[in-house]
Amino acid sequence: MSTENIKNPIEKSVEYLNKAYQFQIKGQFEEAILHYKLSLELHPTAEAHTFLGWTYSFLGDIDKAIEECKKAVTIDPDYGNPYNDIGSYLIQKGLHDEAMPWLELAINSKKYENVHFAHFNLGRVLELKGLWFEAIDEYKYAINLSPDYLLAKQNLNRLQGLLN
Repeated sequence: MSTENIKNPIEKSVEYLNKAYQFQIKGQFEEAILHYKLSLELHPTAEAHTFLGWTYSFLGDIDKAIEECKKAVTIDPDYGNPYNDIGSYLIQKGLHDEAMPWLELAINSKKYENVHFAHFNLGRVLELKGLWFEAIDEYKYAINLSPDYLLAKQNLNRLQGLLN
């Protein structure tokens, strides 16, 4: 796509990004992928790569999802979402040890509004590794950051119940 015929490629890129997200939340993944790619062609952003990866994950293509998140990290290393997403995808693949450094990077990112997800995911990994007290701490961090986070509450209560 040539950008010479578009007056403001960044504005058009954002428009494609927003359309892609709308398709994604409706479950129209192929349309979402198309629009994320159009957005990226005009103006590559960490957000578009991360959300494209998320869409691939819904289609079960975890390797492509990870690849897109790694592209996001190269564009904006301070953006926490792709680090958490890579960690989550590695958990899905059963690669728990490999997931942990990515989740730590998410937790320590400068730009990550949903850090409770990374604490929760780290809790999941620690629990799977049998490190239950450390997992409890991570679930508690997640709940402190987001008091209404139901999954963290459920995992915390379940794990505490096992220890009683």
